[in-house]
Amino acid sequence: MSRFISDHWQKVEKLIDEFCQTDQVPAIALRVVAGDESRSYFSGRRAITDQSATLTADTIFLVASITKPIVVSGVLKLLEEGELLLGDRVKRFIPEFGCAGKHGITLRHLMTHTSGLPDMLPDNQELRAANAPLSEFVRQICELTPDEPPGRMVQYQSTGIAILGEVISRITGQSCADYLRQSLFEPLQMSDTALGLPDEWTRGENPRIDRIAEIRIPAELDVEPHWDWNSSYWRQFGAPWGGLLTTPADLSKFAGMLRAGGRYQDQQILSPQTIREATRDQLPSITGLSFAARQGKGWGLGWQIVSAFNSDYYGDLLSRSAFGHGGATGTVFWVDPELDASAIIVTTEPQEPHGRYLSRITNQIVASIEPV
Repeated sequence: MSRFISDHWQKVEKLIDEFCQTDQVPAIALRVVAGDESRSYFSGRRAITDQSATLTADTIFLVASITKPIVVSGVLKLLEEGELLLGDRVKRFIPEFGCAGKHGITLRHLMTHTSGLPDMLPDNQELRAANAPLSEFVRQICELTPDEPPGRMVQYQSTGIAILGEVISRITGQSCADYLRQSLFEPLQMSDTALGLPDEWTRGENPRIDRIAEIRIPAELDVEPHWDWNSSYWRQFGAPWGGLLTTPADLSKFAGMLRAGGRYQDQQILSPQTIREATRDQLPSITGLSFAARQGKGWGLGWQIVSAFNSDYYGDLLSRSAFGHGGATGTVFWVDPELDASAIIVTTEPQEPHGRYLSRITNQIVASIEPV
């Protein structure tokens, strides 16, 4: 068990206010759980140019790549139901994927970023500029030639997660978004969470779309205005690699389920065995992956294993049993079993190229928690 040290927690809030009041970051929201205690904090504004649009507890954020392990968790639900094996080749479910050197790529390769696929398609920008549907991205990924054969390199790849989303669709006959809603979000009572903006969020007297925080996009990122993170196209697209809309409170329910061995209230969402497998480093057991290729890296099934080499998101003080994922919109999700704690930190300022907000906040959070 663990608990918060009150005067240290006040320093967390002070640092967050400093970031927002000096406009280094427009908005920061967090939800932290230590033992049986929880703390939330919200600072800044929901709209970039409207100082009166104060951040509130029900503000919805686009959390970017935190989406990836959530999608993988959906695939693991299908594994528990006997629909697939981690060692299954992807072409078993998507026959047209099995070409151009991709015959041997397995679901485990996609989940651990060892498939050899690139992060993005070569004409990623052109597709977004044309407001292409997800199906077109999937079609082009199926035609790709990997950079290396599977199991030879660790290369972060959004394309592989897109294919996992398609695997969900092929097996269930549902969209990835609908499957995640029914199998994960509804049982976890994550009522303000969706993969892609649902039509019903745009309707009614107080539509949820009005609660979505605007992301400030640094000029250095050179993002095309017609497909940036704030555009209707991107919000509605529902990218399996980065399109999740959610709140810190909702994501904290997901973290709590992981900490509880897959259990939420009276439901077993995922089995304890599945959680253990998903959150242990898979890289040492991947045949053909050399020590040099995996040195300084760690991947479970969708989850990044925290190490001293990825402190840009996770800070310097988490234990080596910690796992999580960051997002390009300036977000991080982590669980530390040794500390008996979890944190959701969401901002509206991309972590790169400016750097260190998330790690500095995490360091202060960890310093505010003590074992009991």
